[in-house]
Amino acid sequence: MQYIVSQASLVGDRSKNQDRVALLEKDQSVLMVLGDGLGGRPGGELAAQTLIDSITRDFNKQAFPVEHPNRFLHELINNAHTAINRLGKVQQPPIKPGTTAVLAFLQEGRLWWTHVGDSRFYLLQHNQPVFRSQDHSVVENLVQNGQITEDKLSEHPLRNVVTRCLGMTDTPPIPTINREIKLRAGDIVLLCSDGFWEPLSEETILKTIYRGKLADALAELAEKATLISAPESDNTSAIALQIMSLQLTQRANPGRSPGTGPI
Repeated sequence: MQYIVSQASLVGDRSKNQDRVALLEKDQSVLMVLGDGLGGRPGGELAAQTLIDSITRDFNKQAFPVEHPNRFLHELINNAHTAINRLGKVQQPPIKPGTTAVLAFLQEGRLWWTHVGDSRFYLLQHNQPVFRSQDHSVVENLVQNGQITEDKLSEHPLRNVVTRCLGMTDTPPIPTINREIKLRAGDIVLLCSDGFWEPLSEETILKTIYRGKLADALAELAEKATLISAPESDNTSAIALQIMSLQLTQRANPGRSPGTGPI
């Protein structure tokens, strides 16, 4: 399979960027990772970076193809949670940092994803409804219970309160892990923090991301999200991968651009 990847991450109106994004590739398997360190508490950026570091270590030790992808993703989440708690305990004074997490794993033309918190997974397909993850948040629960409509999410005073995260608690959170999805040429997998998705409608995301180059579209959406939310814009981060071809190919030249190659 051939694919292209693009990333964007803006600080917005915050003093520092607590979002972290990574793309991991090995033996024709790919793992996309995004974490949004929880603001309002010490160590949010440490938690998000530890998420990336822990998952990178586990990914590099893993043999591919993975026989049980859902189990693999669950283990990555649990190990990252443990690593974040361990890091918090050795700080002086000890802290309880937290982060959201969303992961997408691709191998052999198929996709699995998992998330904890309100960073989102989107699967975008031509002429198909947008599919997204359901946030682990107070306002998402209100939407699912019919107490508010989705267009009121960004206005609710509890819109930034998550009900699950990595870190902060001794017991690991229960992640949402999806069933296997068969990919098609043209499909786009998008992971993003709430600073990216909250100001943007799904229609805007879908129309923009299929217009022209993926990198230009992602940069445009990140900038638009920041401008809409100004002067109180959050960190705004996203990573997107587009399947260009399902044809089997030899591994691309080592000198290829990062994030473009076979899976």
